[in-house]
Amino acid sequence: MEMLAVFVDFVLHLDKHLALLVQEYGTWIYAILFVIVFSETGFVVTPFLPGDSLLFVAGGLAAVGGMDLYLLMATLVAAAALGNMLNYQIGRYIGPKVFQWQNSRFFNKGALLKTQLFYERHGGKTLVISRFLPLLRTFAPFVAGVGAMNYGRFLFFNLLGALAWVVSLTLAGYFFANLPWVQRNLSLVIVGIILVSLIPVAVGWWHERRARAPS
Repeated sequence: MEMLAVFVDFVLHLDKHLALLVQEYGTWIYAILFVIVFSETGFVVTPFLPGDSLLFVAGGLAAVGGMDLYLLMATLVAAAALGNMLNYQIGRYIGPKVFQWQNSRFFNKGALLKTQLFYERHGGKTLVISRFLPLLRTFAPFVAGVGAMNYGRFLFFNLLGALAWVVSLTLAGYFFANLPWVQRNLSLVIVGIILVSLIPVAVGWWHERRARAPS
């Protein structure tokens, strides 16, 4: 419970914690952010790491001179793309047997199955759309690997999704994170970003539940 409280505090006060990291580690902050984004997209057991809110806050810090905007975006695009590439290879290596795994603290089977259905419906576009959807973002390249998606096609959608996700949210933070109202209510804004990104997942779950309910 103590670790959970620390994690929640880190996410809700991401601006303060990230600013402290910039002060303490200087240019090493790019490596730290690379590892966080790479891990969130590269391993199916780490979908809980901050993604959308991290990009938004990092963009805000770049606006006040804490980081170079273009180096920041290049670093995060590389992390997001390379993370997906690793996740794809893990999916290819493990194969369909992963669907026999059971839920655990480090594995969300329900999210995996939802991502599989989403992938079957939208194909390669899943790698772009899912960038903006927590949980699905982590499982999409894994499912593409399990399904042996053509690698050239995967690379195209992977890079397109990484660019769209990183550039849009980082620039949003760059232009809006330091507005007075946003600064005073940044914790609420972070919660709002998380909730808004979860809406499509919740809607999909609701439609799936209604479809399974007896008529």
